[in-house]
Amino acid sequence: MSFHGNQIVLAVLLVFLFVATIAAFPDGAPSDTCVKKRPNQPNHGQARSQPLEHNPYNVVADTETYHPGQEVSVVIYPHTKQELFRGFFIQARDADSNEWIGEWLHSENTNTIPECSAITHGDNRDKLAAKLIWKAPQNKRGRVYFTGTVLQSYGTFWSDIIGKVQRSQ
Repeated sequence: MSFHGNQIVLAVLLVFLFVATIAAFPDGAPSDTCVKKRPNQPNHGQARSQPLEHNPYNVVADTETYHPGQEVSVVIYPHTKQELFRGFFIQARDADSNEWIGEWLHSENTNTIPECSAITHGDNRDKLAAKLIWKAPQNKRGRVYFTGTVLQSYGTFWSDIIGKVQRSQ
């Protein structure tokens, strides 16, 4: 193969890799996210979570206590309107045992992962907010917290975010 032919092959490979990176997980985190070595952290090649002190996103629930079958609203939104996000992976966990708990109701452009009480984005379009609804188990009451990852882009994300509770005013 000539030098020019090698350049064409290299260019095609680079374009393929670029497109594959952009298209990776466009419809949310895979279910194995629940059980991998670094829970709540995407496997995005060499990319690692950004420091939480620089997290530009809020994850806010309307309560931290629940009763059987209660629906709890959880909202993800940026601190400023300039900080859109592309994806998320959020889990509900029992505040005492740290076990996965409850289930998520399908919201617009989301996919649920019932195996570990998680919900993830359903597309990779820019988002200004995501409103999610978690449903408590039918046979239990207690305290819940929400944890996960918000992705600004494939290589820029914040993991192990712990949701806050909206305080009454």
